[in-house]
Amino acid sequence: MTEAWRPDEDDDRSRRGATGSVKVRVPAKINLHLGVGPLRPDGFHELNTVYHAISIYDELTARRGDTLTLTMEGEGAGQLALDESNLVIRAARALAAHTRMPAHARLHLRKQIPLAGGLAGGSADAAAALVACDALWGTGLTREELAAIAAPIGSDVPFLLFGGTALGTGHGENVSPVLARPTTWHWVVAIADSGLATPAVYHELDRLRAESAAPAPLAAADDLLAALRQRDPAVLGAALGNDLQAAAMALRPALVDVLKAGQAAGALAGIVSGSGPTCVFLAADAAHADRIAAELTAAEVCRDARTAHGAVPGARMI
Repeated sequence: MTEAWRPDEDDDRSRRGATGSVKVRVPAKINLHLGVGPLRPDGFHELNTVYHAISIYDELTARRGDTLTLTMEGEGAGQLALDESNLVIRAARALAAHTRMPAHARLHLRKQIPLAGGLAGGSADAAAALVACDALWGTGLTREELAAIAAPIGSDVPFLLFGGTALGTGHGENVSPVLARPTTWHWVVAIADSGLATPAVYHELDRLRAESAAPAPLAAADDLLAALRQRDPAVLGAALGNDLQAAAMALRPALVDVLKAGQAAGALAGIVSGSGPTCVFLAADAAHADRIAAELTAAEVCRDARTAHGAVPGARMI
């Protein structure tokens, strides 16, 4: 089990609850491997994915309140609904129902993870809400218990409770840590001007597969997992893969230019992150990542180019 996976000393196990505010930091995720099988009868696709948490963070602050409210600042302010459709509110209510606690909290989200960017920002915020409200209300649940509550909220939410690097199966909700010696990987994250809806990308993948009459085998992550164990960025770069990439590029042809610009900037590899439209590029080290980010910015192919590293822990109190 990796250091990032193991719950640490900031987990609140007190049933008294917090008397002041609780602040939780939660990372974005990328998919180093995303194998997508055929559509299942329950409406989900079977997935075989390798999650990787990176150092782009949202922060959620929870305070005592008489009702459940959510406010926010940063990425998506004025665009993101703050009502019952928001995953933060859904997560808080799910925890309250499970523990038979009143769903009372004043929640404030400071957002840096882009909306609908393939970085699981909404799922990250739901994970933060579970950790924050668990501490605020003193419900004292383990990460495994929180993960069981998280699974129906969103496929990526359980992973973001733990972080690190992990294998996801089912529709992504079954999470197992990747056993490998700790290694820091350096990334450049190219953020698009606007998002892509995940359901639309999966629908496009189904359409493309139906058009080609090609079967939809579920690509295993064996090569990617072997590359992680070698701890060589060039080897890892060659093993990156995303079955959703063609669908995302069909819906957003400009992604082709972003990937070409990253390659021209010297990235070891580039890939669409999850359902896109964010693209991520692997660098040899931090200085290399800085150079790639500068060249992507100069090429004006994305709204922003940020450097990040991974793997990092999941939702944690700070």
